[in-house]
Amino acid sequence: MSVDRTLPRFAIVGCGLIGRKRLSTLAAGQLSVACDLEISRAEALVATAGHGRATAHLDDALQDSAVDAVIVSTLNSSLAPIARKAIKAGKHTLIEKPAGVSVAEIDGLIALATENNVQVRVGYNHRFHPALLQARELIDAGAVGLLMFLRGRYGHGGRLGYDREWRADPELSGGGELIDQGVHLIDLAHWFLGEFSRVEGHVETYYWDMPVDDNAFLSLRTATGETAWLHVSCSEWKNLFSLEIYGRDGKLQVDGLGGSYGLERLTFYKMLPQMGPPETRTWDYPDGDSSWMLEMQAFLEDIQQMRTPVPGLKEARAALEVVETIYGSGGAHRS
Repeated sequence: MSVDRTLPRFAIVGCGLIGRKRLSTLAAGQLSVACDLEISRAEALVATAGHGRATAHLDDALQDSAVDAVIVSTLNSSLAPIARKAIKAGKHTLIEKPAGVSVAEIDGLIALATENNVQVRVGYNHRFHPALLQARELIDAGAVGLLMFLRGRYGHGGRLGYDREWRADPELSGGGELIDQGVHLIDLAHWFLGEFSRVEGHVETYYWDMPVDDNAFLSLRTATGETAWLHVSCSEWKNLFSLEIYGRDGKLQVDGLGGSYGLERLTFYKMLPQMGPPETRTWDYPDGDSSWMLEMQAFLEDIQQMRTPVPGLKEARAALEVVETIYGSGGAHRS
């Protein structure tokens, strides 16, 4: 096996589904350590990689001199505590969203990252989906004019026993659908529209027998009036992703994320001078989800250039600030 010794070497902490996704973005030999409380999962990850070693002990992984960077892909409640240890150990860190369960946790990580001069990226991989990257390029080029508002919907249908999984336990998840899929939409809205000065909305538990929300409804407004209207749901029944971005000169619509969410597609509706039916152009992206790989490439550049990652802790903090506002505004089913 040919190994590129110039690339950073990683520890993956949390070897479940997301840990396996992250492994698939690493080059041969980049995995040094796989760490999981269930050692069999760490061993399985090492076997897949064909390189590295397995451990059930976090300190063992973080103190390994063969580790330059850490991927934290655990339950929400342990993301920030593990990242804190990784940063203190001087390791560049990629933390899965939401990076913590409170703004206070993120503030602590921001201070530590500055103190230890390490780069910390947060796994908001949706920014790297090709349809969303193309939408960003069109907006930056002025294709739709000044933005006015956006409308986003994101949801899935759960599965038998969903309300008994860790996401339904507020001590492990930090909340329900809002902090799960909701933060992705909040982050995308922030990316396109900017900072939100007014946050309104509520959460409900309509269907699942659990002490956290299964639906969230948000209205977010910037200081200059641009609005994001968002709905996330785990009672969607048919997996759905839809983001519509409205400008004065046109509209961009992103549908699907590939896989069970359907073909990823971007549609550009360009307003004509005489108005009437718009000029329409569509791009399809049938080649699978490249967002994880593109995100990892960006993180490697962060490390090589000592560049502040975006989205990073600042953006994670902004998303969690919205979550905390909604959960604190009444109607939240959160312990």
